[in-house]
Parts: sequence; C-alpha cells; structure tokens
Amino acid sequence: MALFQRTGPAPVQSASETGGMSLRTKWAIGGAIGGGALAGLLATGSSALAVYFARRVITPSRQRTADQEVLAVIRDGQKQQVILAATDDTTVDGVYGFFFDGGQGHARIGRIVSYSPSERTVLREVEAVYAGDLSTARWGWWSGAVHPDPAAVGLPAEDVLIPVDRGEAPAWLVRAGGNARTWAVMVHGRGASRQEALRAVGPALELGLTSLLVSYRNDGLAPSAGDGRYGLGSTEWRDIEAAIEYALANGAEEIVLFGWSMGGAICLQTADLSRYRHLVRAMVLDAPVIDWVNVLAHHAQINRIPSLVGRYGQLMLGHPLGRRLTGLAAPVDLKEMDWVVRAVELRTPTLIIHSVDDEYVPYKPSTLLAERNPEMVTFEPFQQARHTKEWNVDPERWERLVKAWLRQQLAPRLNPGSAAAPRSPARQAPAGE
Repeated sequence: MALFQRTGPAPVQSASETGGMSLRTKWAIGGAIGGGALAGLLATGSSALAVYFARRVITPSRQRTADQEVLAVIRDGQKQQVILAATDDTTVDGVYGFFFDGGQGHARIGRIVSYSPSERTVLREVEAVYAGDLSTARWGWWSGAVHPDPAAVGLPAEDVLIPVDRGEAPAWLVRAGGNARTWAVMVHGRGASRQEALRAVGPALELGLTSLLVSYRNDGLAPSAGDGRYGLGSTEWRDIEAAIEYALANGAEEIVLFGWSMGGAICLQTADLSRYRHLVRAMVLDAPVIDWVNVLAHHAQINRIPSLVGRYGQLMLGHPLGRRLTGLAAPVDLKEMDWVVRAVELRTPTLIIHSVDDEYVPYKPSTLLAERNPEMVTFEPFQQARHTKEWNVDPERWERLVKAWLRQQLAPRLNPGSAAAPRSPARQAPAGE
C-alpha cells in the first residue's frame, strides 16, 4: 500500500511519537483550526505541498512504479533463475510475485539461491512464469500476489458480478464442498487487486468456507466512485456490504471478513456500519490500517514532508472546505476510523497478523488495539515480512494460525445468545520471534 515512493529510511513510529504530539492533541488542534485557518494555510508557501500530500493519499494510481531491476535470467534446461538488484524486498526469503512489462508479465519467484552484499545482487529461483517473457524484462515490481487467478492455484472458480453503486463489481467465487453456510469475503488493499486474496483461499476451503474474492470502487475492476477518490474505507465498505448481500442471497448465513492493508480498514468499517454486521462472525486482518492518522504521519515522515504540512494535509481530507482541493465528494472522517481510540467499540472477534518491520503501515496500532480490547482481538506478530507479505515469508505459520483461530471462532455456540468460547489473549511481539 505505497502512498508515496520512499526517499530514505526512517524508523517506524506511532502517531503519538511523531511530531512530539499526542493523538488527542492532534484531534484537538484539527477541531480548533476550522475554516479560517485552512484558508490561511492556502496563502502560505506550504499549501501546494499540503494539497499534494492530501490528494496523493486518496487518488488511485493506475500504474505501479517499476522500481525493481532485473539484471539477468539464467536458463538451466526447463528451469530458470533470475539475478535481481538486491533490495529490502528481494533479500527476504519466501515466495513472491513479480510483475513486469507494465503488469502484463507475471512470474512466481522462489527461494534465494545466493546473495552478494558487495555486488548488491541476489540470485533466486523462478518457480513459474504465468505471462510474458521474463528473459526480456528489465524492470518490474515485487508483490505478495503470487498467483494470477484461482486456476493457477488449482482451484475451480466462477466469475460473478456483484451489483454495486454505478454498476457491477467482478468477483471470484470459490465454492466449498456441500452447502457451506459460512462464506469468506476477501478484501484486497489499496493499489492491489483480488489476486492478493488468493493466498487465503486454501485455508478457507480447509475450514469449509466458500470464498468470495471481491473488487471495489476505484480498484481498476469495479466501477469508479463518482469523485474517483479513495474514501480510505469510509466509502468502500458499501461495496463489501453489497458482496455480503450477494453471499446471503446465494446460501450464506454468516460471514468471515478477510482484509489486507486498507482492506482491513474497509472490513472494520463494514463490521461497524453494515446492516449485516450481526452476521459477521469473525475478521482476519493482515497488516491492517487501524489508525489512518498514524499511517499518514508515518508517510509524511519517510518522505521528509514537514509534520505541520502533513497535519494540514490530514485536515484537508476531513474538512468540508478541503473538498475543493482534494476532489473528494465528502470529507473523510479520520477520527471515526481510529480503532485505537475506538477499541472497546469493536465487538467482532478479530485476528490481526502484522509484521513488526512493516514499512508502510506501522504495526504499533495493531498491538494497541489488541491491548485495549483483548476480549475481541488476537494479535500475532511476524518478523521480516514487511507489508502484507506475512504469508509469503512463512505460509505454513500463517495458515496454521488462521485455521486454528477460525476453528475456535466458528465452533458451534452452546446456546443462542450465549457467550462464545474464551478467546486467546493479545500477544506482544517478543524480541527475536
């Protein structure tokens, strides 16, 4: 979920640690500034940067930046290996997707064969090339989306259309055997696609869940919103509600939500606002956005945007007068999507999986949510997975955690209205796990 290109390393900090100001203070300042101060900002030299910051956050990017260099492809019979420029991504073991030729090419990249720190190169296995000619590729981008479609995973799937505002949203439907009464609705992150959710379909099937891998407004597949802007979860949840309605009309009786990155924020909004929220049995969130103020402060810092300019950019997103500058049809209420502050209001059992070295969405709000609501939230830390690649680094552990936790949540209830079985307490990130 890259909001900006990184321009330099920076430590991951919570919003309360950035700018020397607590979250409560930031909200108080935001509420006190009002329209007059916003107008004053526009008269300053910082206004252009603040507008850029705000617009960049909510404007969908139609083309990913090809920032990963391919140095050579080596063929040994039917097998291939690729030499890549060593980066923070390519030097972590695991299995990944690599997109090239503007996204038309897609390869599955496997284990590290060798790594030369002095030459800054890494040699990795090529497990499969789904599309394009990797031997001619020179640049591309790294991804957690390993497979292009359900068929590549060996899963029979149906292409379905879900009625949403302004049209129909394509989705993949992967049915479990028998008449599955519980469906998994899977929500990808910002700038990603439903391919991202394919990693979770296998565990869902093992649990007897039918999976619906959805698209939503502004993701390039579903119809765009009227303003063509992300709502950061505040508007997209309506498309997930439509997906739940589709599931209920086709045999589902209850729902498990899966969400990655901004998809996690969308799931939280769905569980809070949807008229079907009472049917959401559980949520599995991978590197979710728990607090947008924290994420935006983090991105301002790593892009060397002055903290005051970053805070004014946030104000533009939430203030009615900012709409003329951001292009939003309605302000985005970041406070309503701060689940650290609203922790006790979360009443849906939730598993959060988050790497402690996530470079895009700091993990601290995930831990704080679990600490403040241990009855509902279980936190499982990963190491070295960076953003939304926990499955890629350790698929066995990811799947084991998800299946064990969901089996507990989906176990038959003793009596209608009775309390669910005790849930695992929130875990802290032990050093060196």
